[in-house]
Amino acid sequence: MIMLKNSRTNSADWVIENGWLTGADIQPSSHFEPRDKNESISLLVVHNISLPPGQFGGNYITDFFLGRLDPTLDPYFETIYKIRVSAHCLIKRNGEVVQYVSFNDKAWHAGVSRYQNRDKCNDFSIGIELEGTDDIPYTKEQYQQLSQLSCTLIAAYPALKGHIVGHCDIAPDRKTDPGTAFDWQHFRATLESN
Repeated sequence: MIMLKNSRTNSADWVIENGWLTGADIQPSSHFEPRDKNESISLLVVHNISLPPGQFGGNYITDFFLGRLDPTLDPYFETIYKIRVSAHCLIKRNGEVVQYVSFNDKAWHAGVSRYQNRDKCNDFSIGIELEGTDDIPYTKEQYQQLSQLSCTLIAAYPALKGHIVGHCDIAPDRKTDPGTAFDWQHFRATLESN
């Protein structure tokens, strides 16, 4: 399978092959574990991240998810560089999509979490990070790509339909993302138009 590096083009043609999104920038992370073969993927979790906090651009998020974040580059990095986390995908401010973990495996994005009386959401979910913060509006490109990616994921994993939530919904005592800046109504309208 050939991986296209520019996910801003031909996103309508995205296909998931062996758990990987064709057209995404693939950056495999070691921060994952195999998903139980009998587990149905039935939840999509929307997150946000910016590194350093409130700053956009660069490769710090990818470095963090790959376990190679340099703690000397920013004082905040000293507090997080040893943490082993990941998400399945990141959607950058310009709409570029990076995939770190196969959808068939468990990314380490949800932490202690609960959805519809089930704990350990990583077991049955896909985690999508948006480059952003709780209180800075997301970009048009991010909404478009998130909607298209969600449609592609629902086509591959039908149990996701109707089960798209924020990190704040599955870990309300710990997390606030994607925050008040995320326009759920706009996202759902964009999702329906795809």
